[in-house]
Amino acid sequence: MAMAASRCFLLLLLLLLSPLLEPGAGEEEQEAVLAMAARLPRPAAVSFREGYTQLFGDSNLALHGHGKRVRISLDERTGAGFASQDAYLHGFFSASIKLPADYAAGVVVAFYMSNGDVYEKTHDELDFEFLGNIKGREWRVQTNVYGNGSTSVGREERFYIDETPIREVQRTKSMGVQFPSKPMSLYATIWDGSSWATSGGRYKVNYKYAPFVAEFSELMLHGCTIDTLTHAPMCAPDIASIHNAVAMSGRQRSAMERFRTKYMTYGYCYDRLRYPTPLSECNVGPEAELFLPTGEARSMDRHGRARRHRRGPADSAF
Repeated sequence: MAMAASRCFLLLLLLLLSPLLEPGAGEEEQEAVLAMAARLPRPAAVSFREGYTQLFGDSNLALHGHGKRVRISLDERTGAGFASQDAYLHGFFSASIKLPADYAAGVVVAFYMSNGDVYEKTHDELDFEFLGNIKGREWRVQTNVYGNGSTSVGREERFYIDETPIREVQRTKSMGVQFPSKPMSLYATIWDGSSWATSGGRYKVNYKYAPFVAEFSELMLHGCTIDTLTHAPMCAPDIASIHNAVAMSGRQRSAMERFRTKYMTYGYCYDRLRYPTPLSECNVGPEAELFLPTGEARSMDRHGRARRHRRGPADSAF
């Protein structure tokens, strides 16, 4: 199913910087890991004042339901955004997000983790960017990963999304310092991306449909914070071990692979113009024939979604 405009859905961002479960681990070890994960306390939603602070947008950020719902809007004057009060080494971060309805071309709603305010030239970032579309067309989701300032090496993938895992980023030796490894804060923003967001900039933001409003609710911050002065972890070692042990179940992984096969519309591993030699973490096989040299899917249905034959597992470690 594609993601319709104005739909409210849950987005979970899981940050694990040093996983304990190695590929090929035995069944007993996997069971032990899942048992450890079961010990994690159930995350509870926090109010805006408990966990967040406004970044920009003055009156374009409004609180509702005693601060449990946050609406950020874009108009001709400005967008808006907010960020977590703390930075985290690892954890679970999620929100239920309702996107603007109707015509939303050029509008970008972002939910991401970054430390660019602390490490200007060597920052890490994990992105979910929701890209608006013209009336009657679905929003797209673009994901990206930066590590240690590797902004010149984009690892974008784009999807039409539903309630299933869509991407996993594993720590590999080949990525080296380009794997995100420093504490990050959580951000949510809405802004004008007319120059690139919809059909490469063909469709711009039309402010006669403004304001464009995105609502965030069920905001969850559950992770290991750091001391802002010493950058030392503020969580107990056993909690850190449990966080790092969490892994997707076999059912979730199968669902993710099916989703990627059906709905991925762009993959950097297949972009031969940008990367004549695929990046080291890419595992490109015969399925590459289903993508254009630009990395875009060859076959799209009338709604703009990828239409492909069955292929093997996910193309990369992501």
